[in-house]
Amino acid sequence: MAKVVVIDDRVTNRNILTRLALSVEEGLQVQAFASPIEALTRLQAANPPDLIITDYNMPEMDGATFIETLREQRAFADVPIVVVTVYEDRDFCYRALDAGATDFLLSPVDHLEFRARARNLLTMRRQQKLLAKRAADLEQALQEQQGPAFDHPAVRLQAFLDRVPIAVSAVDRFGRLTLVNQAHEDLFAQRREDLVGKTLLDAFGEAYATRHAVLDEKVLESGRPLASPRQEVVSNGGRERDLVSVKAPVLDEAGDVDGVMTFALDVSELVLDRGTTELAGRTDPLTGLISASAFEDRAEQELARARRQNETLAILIVDLDRFKGINEAFSNSFGDRLLRAVAGRLAGRLRETDCIARLRSDEFVILQPALRRADDSAELARRLSDAFAEPFVIDKEEVHISASIGITLFPTDGKSVGPLLKNADLAMYRAKASGRDAYRFFAAEMNLAARRAVTLERELRQALAGDQFLVYYQPQIELDSGRIVGMEALVRWNHPHRGIVRPGEFIGLAEDIGLIAPLTAWVLRSACTQHRIWRDKGLLGMQLSVNLSPVQFRERGVELMIERILKDTGVNPAMLDIELTENAVIENSATATASLKYLNELGVTLSIDDFGTGYSSLSYVKRLPVQRLKIDQSFVQNLENGTSDEVIVRAIINLGHSLGLRVIGEGVETEAQLTRLQRLGCDEVQGDYICPALSVGEFERRLALRQLNAAIDESVLDQLTPSD
Repeated sequence: MAKVVVIDDRVTNRNILTRLALSVEEGLQVQAFASPIEALTRLQAANPPDLIITDYNMPEMDGATFIETLREQRAFADVPIVVVTVYEDRDFCYRALDAGATDFLLSPVDHLEFRARARNLLTMRRQQKLLAKRAADLEQALQEQQGPAFDHPAVRLQAFLDRVPIAVSAVDRFGRLTLVNQAHEDLFAQRREDLVGKTLLDAFGEAYATRHAVLDEKVLESGRPLASPRQEVVSNGGRERDLVSVKAPVLDEAGDVDGVMTFALDVSELVLDRGTTELAGRTDPLTGLISASAFEDRAEQELARARRQNETLAILIVDLDRFKGINEAFSNSFGDRLLRAVAGRLAGRLRETDCIARLRSDEFVILQPALRRADDSAELARRLSDAFAEPFVIDKEEVHISASIGITLFPTDGKSVGPLLKNADLAMYRAKASGRDAYRFFAAEMNLAARRAVTLERELRQALAGDQFLVYYQPQIELDSGRIVGMEALVRWNHPHRGIVRPGEFIGLAEDIGLIAPLTAWVLRSACTQHRIWRDKGLLGMQLSVNLSPVQFRERGVELMIERILKDTGVNPAMLDIELTENAVIENSATATASLKYLNELGVTLSIDDFGTGYSSLSYVKRLPVQRLKIDQSFVQNLENGTSDEVIVRAIINLGHSLGLRVIGEGVETEAQLTRLQRLGCDEVQGDYICPALSVGEFERRLALRQLNAAIDESVLDQLTPSD
């Protein structure tokens, strides 16, 4: 019969905790004490409890001091202890954990959370006792070994291990099995002759091998046993068995680590109702999300993967603001329904690869693996905050609630799950201290970067609404004639405080926040309108090039927008060239190809921008309605250095000509680069050496002064008068 001890100086709380403890499972014996001094006096080392639940703030002795005093007695060294404290006492929780507490609960205690945690800790205590019993049996078996059959050390070891009721196996540094005992053969239903010499992957499959390879690597690197036992479930002949395993290093004669030995104890008999226990241990019973312990297991796996692949990941803690007041104003059951609704909204804002769990009470924790950049976690935090924009409706009551979010990053802020969770918690408290309904990074510089990103997003939205964007035009020159045959429309942001901002600083953000479509439509309409004005002024034969974002080709519709703008502005479709990167076409193959074919039939031409940096094949380029290839400027800028980039440029030019395409080199900055492109047979060029991107006024001024070689109707030349 399991025994639980409750300690609380307030009689109401003591009675509530006692009733909750009795409801955990049938047959429990619960003993309650009004003070820690009374508990220390009456608890007997000969009959220690299986679980202790204690308040932290008590008049005679606080929870941390009580735990330290109790842990000094050997009989209580491994007894699970849960500390109960109010929400504001988070620092006390950390002190209690440092003193030896196993876990803590926030007051007022969530009944479902209490039962789930208590049930798990009682299961863990039973496993501890079983391990101790097996260890005693082991010691007795060792004392009974004797006789001439054990003269050889290896024979004695194998015979001894075969008597041990624990599955034992060993692998060398290369992950090959070198030893298994009889209990291991029985557990996995495989003979040692069939296992020794095989890798874990060949012997037990990928899932088992992956789990154990990570743990074995830790032991090999540290030279020390695993700090704590690990639980897992293995299948044997269609039956699932619950195992608790530990690992220790195997040393060679010189004392160097030569392998890893694993001891696996079958604890299936302790799990009387496997389905219920597993659900309670791995799933939060209130929200249906995974439990905190399951989250930590997942986080360990993702950290191991991130280390191997040199990736960045983020852990975010989301804490509901003023949730305690909602519980007090309505009821605990009302608060529970609100938590379920919050969990659903948060989960709906995540990617499939992200992971969310309920950490405790009104806190959720999220794992965001495989970050491309640190700003990805800030973007996720904004999406999570948006989940609270609309009120929650619980029992026909509208509830407005916000959340504070803390963010920490691996590997910059921490290398393991424990420190990362603490860092995210500290960052979350910084968010609360800043006024709540906010997010903060653990690293100060990331907070600065995040604030800049938020400011930039706000200013970008204001810029689009306030007509702060301009279109500049960069001439494209035909090398044979030296004449302007085209001009690329390039957007600039006329920032009210920073002046002209180049697109590299804001296009990526515009794509992320959904502004790229209206921004591109504005640029296209402005450029087409200006092209029509120049045509009416006598400027002839110049094709207009406009860049489109890959984002716009994920769905059909962009071609209709282009057609509508051409009709509205009166621009001949043949005078418009759309520039698109090769990867953008391939990543959105079906929709992009259909849109491009529609535009081609309309008369619009297509250029593949940044050619040579993607992964398109010759056969793929042949299938697209392409008229021109643009050599990426990174290749052009290395031409004068005599590098292998010249070979690439020559190949692109020859490829384009073999397909009947014109080829343009962009980013020309020196005379030497221009000369090399001419010699290699390039058709057109553009770049700052020839002419930088110009405003409308400057473009017209240079035309009027004949500084640009363009086809102009002489009868209307006076309309292009140079400005003063």
